[in-house]
Amino acid sequence: MRIRQLTLRHFRNVGFAALPFVGRQQFLVGANGQGKTNLLEAAGLVTALRSFRAADTRLLIAHGESEAGVACELEHEVERETRVTITLRTTGKEVWTDAARLTRLSEYLGRFPTVVFSSQDLQLVRGAPSLRRRWLDLTLASIDAHYLRTLQAFTRALAGRNALLKQGGGSDGELAAFDQTLAPVAAELIRLRADGVARLGAGFDAAYDRLTQSGERAAIRYAPDLEEAEADALAARWQAGRARDRMMRTTINGPQRDDLDFRVHDRAARDFASEGQQRSLVLALRLAQAAWYQSRSGVRPVLLADDVLGELDPERRKRFWAGLDPESQVLATGTCLPDAELGAWQVFRVQGGTFAEVKGDLAG
Repeated sequence: MRIRQLTLRHFRNVGFAALPFVGRQQFLVGANGQGKTNLLEAAGLVTALRSFRAADTRLLIAHGESEAGVACELEHEVERETRVTITLRTTGKEVWTDAARLTRLSEYLGRFPTVVFSSQDLQLVRGAPSLRRRWLDLTLASIDAHYLRTLQAFTRALAGRNALLKQGGGSDGELAAFDQTLAPVAAELIRLRADGVARLGAGFDAAYDRLTQSGERAAIRYAPDLEEAEADALAARWQAGRARDRMMRTTINGPQRDDLDFRVHDRAARDFASEGQQRSLVLALRLAQAAWYQSRSGVRPVLLADDVLGELDPERRKRFWAGLDPESQVLATGTCLPDAELGAWQVFRVQGGTFAEVKGDLAG
């Protein structure tokens, strides 16, 4: 898939912009805070109609405006030439693909994949488990409607059980009723997460090796909070823990506390890996994500690289670019122009939410 034109209206600090893209490499250059990442954020919306930076859609609408718009004209392996139009309002979203209005998200997921490489990705190794769970949920839900439905069902059932606990605990019968609803969807969520991480992990070690050429073994593992994977066993576990849950007024154990475990030479990367190793781990994770998306959908994701090149030493930078699918479109940002050895780029200079294409030698 390639984006041939990206149009923004009242999106964050961008009043209006219409950028025609030529070729497979586009670079947005400018000082921090000018709107480079906002454009990548808008491009990333086409995947699952969610921002990779903000959970609240209202934050994407320019101050003082009632709505924002994003339109992408795409070349697509399956759908050929197509146009996706997204209107964001404080009350929700309206989405059109060509002349058809989207009525169900499940019919949309997986059709227009993008993968974001961000300088914030280091927190996937260093940060709290909630960050890794959110990444995993967004990654799997963006390509799998069944995963999204399962996650939503689990979240609703867990919220109901926790509401009962907050009100004073409820009777054993009331909690048992919630557990019978919660356990099957929790078991399915655990199964889907384990399968998803296994598939992502299949390409992760190889991507890490290409980036580092160090011979180090790297792995990503699913670390479920509960080892029980069957509904009956999960229900029994929650029954046994009711006294503690009542005391804490929340459900202590379950998939809501799952984690991912990054390893280098079978040691916890968070504790033992160097900063260089950690950066290579998150880049390998994104490369594995892109490869998995393509294998699932038959569509090459557009790669959105947000200010990551400047953080890599020259050798890692070369290996990173060598590790990308040479046919994938790359939209990248930075405060200075990319190295000439990385090939020809279509360059846009960004200032105050405006975009101007740079012609001539500056474009590589």
